[in-house]
Amino acid sequence: MPSLTTTAPARFLLLGDSHAGPIGQAARQAGIPFQGGPIGAGREFTDSFFTTRHGTGGSDVVFHSGEAEEHYRRFLKELGVGALAELGIPLVATFGFCAHFVALRENWDLYRDRTGAIAPAFLAGTLFDTVVRGAVRDALAFYEYAVDLGLRVLAVMPPQRVPGQSDAAVFMAAQERIRLAVTELGVDVVDLRHRTTGPDGLQRPDLCEADDEVHGNLAFGRIVLAELLDRGL
Repeated sequence: MPSLTTTAPARFLLLGDSHAGPIGQAARQAGIPFQGGPIGAGREFTDSFFTTRHGTGGSDVVFHSGEAEEHYRRFLKELGVGALAELGIPLVATFGFCAHFVALRENWDLYRDRTGAIAPAFLAGTLFDTVVRGAVRDALAFYEYAVDLGLRVLAVMPPQRVPGQSDAAVFMAAQERIRLAVTELGVDVVDLRHRTTGPDGLQRPDLCEADDEVHGNLAFGRIVLAELLDRGL
């Protein structure tokens, strides 16, 4: 997804997985200038996806994926900056919030009781927290690095959709642990669950991408964009 082409200054840099797509689409349709978009799949941005670089060009990140790095460099060039440390606008990201990967059923079979369920006490416990944070440790490191550079960072929570291969209870518990971990780093987490879900806690059908188990649609992206604008972007 390309960023909006406009002569107006970009209001934010958008980096993330496919969940960033509807946000960028909504911004383009609304005429909100921004730079960025999805640079890879969600599972690519949990662990070991970047390194840091320090030098005369400024402190920066280097993405391990050639495709992600190519997109990122193009975005920076369009903004007229050479490194993340030079970014003068907020960074909006979706990294680390692919909780459906963390919640894959087969990953948690060891912790099920005889009924096949996972005890709420386990999901609220220290071991679960440690495992989840470990699964997204590089995403947390990315956010920490960006905050330490002095950037304003906003992380957008994902659509509340649980595909069949994932455990819904683990999904809900894992994303809450991720939200808390990201918040602790000084990141402004955009949590719109109260506006986008039904009584069951799952994404409302009118905000779901058709024929898709995971993503939100343009209407969902518009809600996220409106929240970003309300927060000063």
